[in-house]
Amino acid sequence: MQIGKDKALRLLIVDDSVEAAEAIVSGLRNAGIAVRPTRPENEDELKALLDGQTPDLIIADHAARGIPLARVGVLVDATGKDLPLIVLFGTIDDARLQEATDLGACGVVVRDRPAQIEYVVRARWTDLEARRSLRRLENHVRETERRCDALIESSRDPIAYIHEGMHIRANSAYLEMFDFDTFEDIEGMSLLDLVAPQYVDGFKTLLKSLSKGEPPPPRHEIQAQTLDGARFPAVMEFTAATYEGEPCQQLILRRQDTGMVDETLLEELRQRDQVTGLLNRQTFLRKLEDTVADAAQNATQHGLLLVEPDHYARLVQEIGLGAADDLIAACAERLHRALGPEDVAARFGEHQFAVLRPGADHAATVALAEQLRAAFADAVLEVGDGSLNITVSVGGVQISQRIASMTAVLGKAAASVQSAIGVGGNRVDLFDPGAVDRAEQERMAAWVQRIRDALDKNGLLMHFQPLIGLHGEPREMYQAFLRLRGEHGEIVQPLTFLQIAEDNGLMREIDHWVVGNAISLISERARAGHETTLLVKVTEHSLQDDALARHIEEQLSAHGTDGRLLIVEIPESKVFTHLRAAQAFQARLARLGVRVCLEQFGSGLNSFQMLSHFDASVLKFDRAFMEDLSGNADHQARVREMAAKARELGKMTIAEFVQDAGSMSILFGAGVDYAQGHFLATASTSMDYEF
Repeated sequence: MQIGKDKALRLLIVDDSVEAAEAIVSGLRNAGIAVRPTRPENEDELKALLDGQTPDLIIADHAARGIPLARVGVLVDATGKDLPLIVLFGTIDDARLQEATDLGACGVVVRDRPAQIEYVVRARWTDLEARRSLRRLENHVRETERRCDALIESSRDPIAYIHEGMHIRANSAYLEMFDFDTFEDIEGMSLLDLVAPQYVDGFKTLLKSLSKGEPPPPRHEIQAQTLDGARFPAVMEFTAATYEGEPCQQLILRRQDTGMVDETLLEELRQRDQVTGLLNRQTFLRKLEDTVADAAQNATQHGLLLVEPDHYARLVQEIGLGAADDLIAACAERLHRALGPEDVAARFGEHQFAVLRPGADHAATVALAEQLRAAFADAVLEVGDGSLNITVSVGGVQISQRIASMTAVLGKAAASVQSAIGVGGNRVDLFDPGAVDRAEQERMAAWVQRIRDALDKNGLLMHFQPLIGLHGEPREMYQAFLRLRGEHGEIVQPLTFLQIAEDNGLMREIDHWVVGNAISLISERARAGHETTLLVKVTEHSLQDDALARHIEEQLSAHGTDGRLLIVEIPESKVFTHLRAAQAFQARLARLGVRVCLEQFGSGLNSFQMLSHFDASVLKFDRAFMEDLSGNADHQARVREMAAKARELGKMTIAEFVQDAGSMSILFGAGVDYAQGHFLATASTSMDYEF
């Protein structure tokens, strides 16, 4: 999880000034942190917020009078929750630092230093998430231990736990094998007492090696004996384990019977994928985990590659679903022939393969990746009665001490293969933590060129989702969503390319394309007898000058389009941080009849105060209010409140991301004008909804 990107920060601000609190929120949002702020007016509201959905962080003004800082500290302590408190000062000295420390604050910030506020907020939030993860992990470990204990007890395999050669735990099957009635009969007994005399010396040597931390052999054959002297051949399997926090050895002891199936063969079968003959995912992950641990401990380097056939869905359509396994088997065979004897290969997903080359440096990993790519591009695969020439995308990661964790390694490898697929396939994309800047620049350059080509060659397109009227006569209204057309006709979602476009100064051009195409479509629909209203999103980058407003005016005039059929959406937070530019933009559009919609409305501390400075005609409620709306009384009350205030001000309201029929009933009762969401209708390339 990336802090501030994949998750919103629930921030509680104690400050007498709404404007000052909003400035903190805006500063954090401008820094890339998604914020869900709340601001209590008095102690009762603060208690209610602390008792309800727990905030992630609390920022309290040292000089606040409405809720004094001392009372904030008392109320936070009374919850007994892990609530990081950050104290906000105008200036800082030793006395104030001591005061904050005495209150139990985890940090202090200075009001007019937004960079420092951002740094402290990120650091304390990261610490909080680490503590939460640790608590979840501890709970998970306890639950796992409980379940494992239950599974061991019910297992038909005789299992015991051995510490310093003594029994500290044994299941029923183990007790039964040696004719013990209860665990008390064997507790503390030496394992040597259950080994036939002629095997004792060798077994002592094994126990000494295990006590020194040396790895156990895969299997150790002995003759076991019961207390009455009855002997039988047995195989022991040892695994390092812990029991009640103490290191020990888990022992599985199996009686060797005549005619027993070859255990080695069975183990080999358990480790293999039955379609391809390659290792299965679970076995490969164990080997990868050992490799990553080796990189962390011994500063070694290794190469991990993920390989996917390009356009797999289309290939399966061509050959038929019944031949999908044949295709995968053919790919596996081609992959295997291209690998060296030291390489480890596995079927890692439905149509994804993984390759591990131990000891490979960056150059060797790149060479292997190119070798695999070329092996498919230059070959014809025999699949069933036919043949195919396919290409593959190869993504990978150079494993080293700089990226020696399973989560990071797998995440970077998955991102790399998706990046290779995203820019057309038949490519290699390798993440090397020692050359991040170079690799990132190359990837960005490819994406930037692809976006420029889409703008120049009509490679962008729109999908349309209807807005359903809840009151009055039905009107034809759609939300337009931007998409990018891939090289082979696949649709690329905006999350994949919009951030890259923004980082490289392409958003103004994209905004112009979106608005121009929307006006053209409105005009085209009008000629066909449809009065269609379109909502389009634009970014704050287009507020910096009048270029987009002039473009809208020119396009409306050129197409003879009624400006009232175009609604331009801007996020509430961006209007707040670019208020003067947004005011000028809205005023110019109003003269053309074009309406402006405030998106994510209600996410600020006092959203309706914004409307006294910015005359938005349409309010689209923040999607957070739709989460479990039918079961969340707080969200229901907030939606009713916002809808009522909007009606008083003559504003049209929209609820997006509507999830169920219960939510529709609540929105209707609240007087919301329009509803939108996949529950009602999905976005598609055509505008053919029956209103």
